Amino acid sequence: MIKLAPSLLSADFCNIKTQIEAVQSGGADYLHLDVMDGRFVPNITWGPKIIADLRKCSALPFDCHLMIAEPERYVEQFRQAGADIITFHYEATPHAQRLLAHIRSLGAKAGIALCPQTPVSMLQDLLGDIDLLLIMSVNPGFGGQRFIERSLRKLREARTLIDAHGASIELEVDGGIHLENFEAVREAGARVIVMGSSIFDTANPRETVAEFRTLAAGAAAR
Repeated sequence: MIKLAPSLLSADFCNIKTQIEAVQSGGADYLHLDVMDGRFVPNITWGPKIIADLRKCSALPFDCHLMIAEPERYVEQFRQAGADIITFHYEATPHAQRLLAHIRSLGAKAGIALCPQTPVSMLQDLLGDIDLLLIMSVNPGFGGQRFIERSLRKLREARTLIDAHGASIELEVDGGIHLENFEAVREAGARVIVMGSSIFDTANPRETVAEFRTLAAGAAAR
């Protein structure tokens, strides 16, 4: 089953409750929240306070993507704010296994993300500790970027690694995904698909999510 995770980074925050309701009614499975600190990536977004406030707007699982340095310092705050899945970057901490285990101990699902230059093979010894693997198909930090085509190869490698070990890991992809390449990332093995501007920059986000949902259902039926 394909899960859709609209990224609120691209939403209109003047109308955020309405936008959340729109994608939720359109068939979203997760809400993707990009946390940026201006250090690990050259952009700044929001912290636990905003996430706690957004938590009041929806019961959908919060897929919280930490693009921050030293994520181990902050995961408890994001969990308390309402994050259901907490994903950090492999490149951002020297003790990935310890942090994955800690996130699970907090009652959240533990995710790990890879920047475009980081090979999937780096996760070989971590598979038993991962609930979600996020393949970045753009360089993290800004919405609206162009999809990096070699990410399809990387998704296939990740799918092969997960399946070969019989691991129960959700494979997620984030960056530059739209109607034209949605099927390609699904065929490459992604099962959670993050989309921001391709949803929120349209005239009707609810209908756009519903269109992606129909596309995903058609692919599953084949």
